[in-house]
Amino acid sequence: MYCGNCFRDNALVSALRRAGHDTVMVPLYLPMTLDEPTTAGSVPTFFGGINVYLDQKLAWYRHAPAWIRRWMDAAPLLRWASGKAAKTRADDVGDLTVSMLRGAEGNQSRDLAELTGWLGQLPRPDAVLLSNALLAGFTRELQRRLDTRVICFLQSEEAFLDSMPEPWRTQAWDELRARAVDVDGWIAPSRFFAERMTRRLELTAGQVEVVYNGIHLEGYDRLPDRPDPSPDAPLTLGFFARMCPEKGLETVVDAFISLRNSGRHPRLRLKLGGGCGPGDEPFVQRLCRRLDEAGLASEVTVSRNLSREEKVNFYGECDVLSVPARNDEAFGLYIIESLAAGTPLVQPDCGSFPELLTATGGGVLCGPNTSAALAATLDPLLRDPARLRTMGRTGRERVFREFTDTRMAQSTITALDRILGRRRTAVAT
Repeated sequence: MYCGNCFRDNALVSALRRAGHDTVMVPLYLPMTLDEPTTAGSVPTFFGGINVYLDQKLAWYRHAPAWIRRWMDAAPLLRWASGKAAKTRADDVGDLTVSMLRGAEGNQSRDLAELTGWLGQLPRPDAVLLSNALLAGFTRELQRRLDTRVICFLQSEEAFLDSMPEPWRTQAWDELRARAVDVDGWIAPSRFFAERMTRRLELTAGQVEVVYNGIHLEGYDRLPDRPDPSPDAPLTLGFFARMCPEKGLETVVDAFISLRNSGRHPRLRLKLGGGCGPGDEPFVQRLCRRLDEAGLASEVTVSRNLSREEKVNFYGECDVLSVPARNDEAFGLYIIESLAAGTPLVQPDCGSFPELLTATGGGVLCGPNTSAALAATLDPLLRDPARLRTMGRTGRERVFREFTDTRMAQSTITALDRILGRRRTAVAT
């Protein structure tokens, strides 16, 4: 599985280190799967996914000998487990999520003690950054054992928690709100998500800092500027994200079929790419059959689990991209990746998309999140390739200026200074 949070965290740590900040990356659950060199180095993986699961399901296992737990945390075994996993389904792990949010009171208290014990051997950190709010249950123990501040990133937790069946959904939200009061500060990747989670976690106004995600530009900086295509040149519509229903892959496929059937875009091609696990493959195959039945299979390429170089080239080979995610995305890393390659986007008018397209100037909104609305918005754009190129160039310039990993690290340090300053003032008062 490729994880947007992991990409963001890895890029952030790398940029913080380049800026001279002593930063340690601690992976959790499974070895990180990235398309860039990992910053974790030789740091062990804590909360190994197999141990966490067995702690939840088997009461006796929580007292198992240390050698058994170490064996379950062996890197080859964790890599094997990650290869077997299709994806984390919220409706399968509701009880586990609630337990994790309970921290030292949950079934994974032994794992938490191992993590805080290891961190306690390092120099005292100025702050510990948690990758997402589902880790907020760690806060009390981290503060107690390390005598430090804990700051929590917000990124896409809402959709995961909302997809849980009852009673786990209500219990998880209640537990997260209870734990939120312990956290020293919050960082969200967009104003949209900062406002949304301020309401849902019952935080006070202004308590959440906004730091846009950024990416490392290696590879993107080598892509040449693209000239305006001739009016009769074939154009390519692209999709790049998790190849699953939640990311709107079916919406893009149906819009493509509609555009080709209209007769106005007889040379339009479709490129589909992104992460595709075993659980996603049946869905992708069903869509491929639909395209074959429409007589368009030869006009479509499907690229699964690409390397970084392949991903950069994929974006560069598209004329316009769309990822009409069904959930309200907190950010959508594919927005700035696509624009870094000079490829503009058409996105639904929801979540952080209006904010990001306004900030970058790299695309347009299609209104409702339907295949009909997407096709209707793409239609005139595909007949005006010069406009596509202009939006792509504008978006690329702004990403290179404002959405880099270096800019993200600078903004994170500024946010941390504000958060830690507020906490010092509150304690003194």
